Amino acid sequence: MFAGPLVTRELNTDPKKIKHFGMRAGYAAILTVLMYTAAQATFALAPPRGLGDLSRFGVFVFNLLASVQLAVVIGISLLFAAGSVSQEKDKRTLILLLMTDLKATELVVGKAIASLLPVFVIIAVSVPVFTSLTLLGGMTFHQVIWFEILCFASALAAASWGILVAYRRVKTFQTIAITLLGAGLFIGSVEAIIRFSGDGSALGVIFSTLNPFRSLSDLLNPLASQPTEANPVVNAWPSAVGLFVLAIILSAYTCFRVRVWNPTRNVFVTAEENTTVADQVAEGENEETLSEESTPTRPTRQIWDTPIIWREICTHAYGKKVGLIKAAYFVFAVACVFWLRGVSSDAPLMLGVISASGFAFVLLSLLSLVLVNAQSVTSLTSERDGQTLELLLVTEVTAKEFIFGKLGGVLFNMKELILVPLLFVVMAWVRGEFELESLIFIGLGYLTLVLFAAALGLHSGLSFENSRSAIFNSLGTIFFLFIGIFVCMMLIVEARSSFTMQFFPFIAFIGGGSLGLWQSLTHKNPSRALFLSAWILPFLTFYAIVSYLLGNTAAVFMAVLFPFGFTITAILVPAISAFDVALGRTTVDR
Repeated sequence: MFAGPLVTRELNTDPKKIKHFGMRAGYAAILTVLMYTAAQATFALAPPRGLGDLSRFGVFVFNLLASVQLAVVIGISLLFAAGSVSQEKDKRTLILLLMTDLKATELVVGKAIASLLPVFVIIAVSVPVFTSLTLLGGMTFHQVIWFEILCFASALAAASWGILVAYRRVKTFQTIAITLLGAGLFIGSVEAIIRFSGDGSALGVIFSTLNPFRSLSDLLNPLASQPTEANPVVNAWPSAVGLFVLAIILSAYTCFRVRVWNPTRNVFVTAEENTTVADQVAEGENEETLSEESTPTRPTRQIWDTPIIWREICTHAYGKKVGLIKAAYFVFAVACVFWLRGVSSDAPLMLGVISASGFAFVLLSLLSLVLVNAQSVTSLTSERDGQTLELLLVTEVTAKEFIFGKLGGVLFNMKELILVPLLFVVMAWVRGEFELESLIFIGLGYLTLVLFAAALGLHSGLSFENSRSAIFNSLGTIFFLFIGIFVCMMLIVEARSSFTMQFFPFIAFIGGGSLGLWQSLTHKNPSRALFLSAWILPFLTFYAIVSYLLGNTAAVFMAVLFPFGFTITAILVPAISAFDVALGRTTVDR
């Protein structure tokens, strides 16, 4: 009753889509492959000798899969919730929803639950997989149930935040960026409050319930979190209640303000101007007087010879709050600096493989790549949803001006976010952590990845007619190449067994990712070059990550420059030379 017809529509239409069944089978397959890879890494050369080995393996796999799933659930919930409302705004159908008799709770809660249906499917599919791990010992069924409840509460809180930002902001890029950065800053703020107030204080206990990852750690290691208890209690109800209350507060505030924020002020201003002009015409004023009075008073600006890049740089093409996004990113970077100052020089390696400064650089670089990719893909989807893309195509703007104008605008607007990771590399070089040669290789490799993220966003925007599909495929590719492969590498490279015994799970994981990457890159227009890129990028990305952790920066540079440079070329050449084909307006057969 709270959700209304929006959820009813999704419940009736979503099970009819092929991707619904693909998501269920695919997620179960991914969890199975990760379990098999962990088994090969643990028992390939040393078979289990008893129940103790099996129970330790069960605990290891449960901890790994639970951490991965919680991160995936929160990330997908943020993007799905924010994207569902942004798509309504871009297609100008939100005004139609506001004109109906839908209640505010149906607009807010209905949209949130409808966007979370795929997430609920993922959580439901994971229940039998995690339950099967209890047969190995070392964990209980109560841990599985409380973990799934924690995922459910985290998804509701994340979706509530994404819905709030999406209804408040107008531009899609602003919505995605503020949603992701806001979630990260919230976790960081919670941890800062806990640290300054103390874990045992009342304030620290309350805020600790709002960090699902802290609650997950206590749930996975009840003996460590309750060292004085003879029989530690396994539950996560404080965190589940805290996150559920947070979701209620965010949703209630959004319901209270949704019809104040929407429609935006620009809609009313445009309507008033049109009404004034129509009244003047009806009163019989002459055309000359009418045109003079209706002429805008603001001074005209000189447009460059390349209007696309002028619009991207000199106008508020992505809204007036982009500075807020950059400020949030700088706050995150400053927090990383203070964290590095507190890390001693003889501190152990992060995750056992990477230094603290290298971890900060990787974290900031991934965030920069995600934001660059998000702005790139939304720069084209906003044109299509705003019905201005067809207008641009009938002008004298060439394909080269359009593509390079969009790329130039993305790189210019994100220049601060691109430079910050480079400053971290320079700081590490000044401290003597590596030589000048490594500095050059890392910098050039990072800039190549930035250009790849921007080109991939444009390619997804050209390939997918649906804005949500374009955004999720583009960001999903970035996630798989740099985060998914890193997880696979942690399972394989850091294992103590022979790589030969792990070859089949490695091929299954990388091969499955390559297949998905091939489907994404060649969604509309098949290409031999993109087919080749889809199958070589995951393998060489794996090699680049391993080489970076081993300190071989020259190998990282070569493994990044050639495959990613080739992919950038394979993306840009059709977009320039066969622009109509890339947009789907014509085909080679025609």
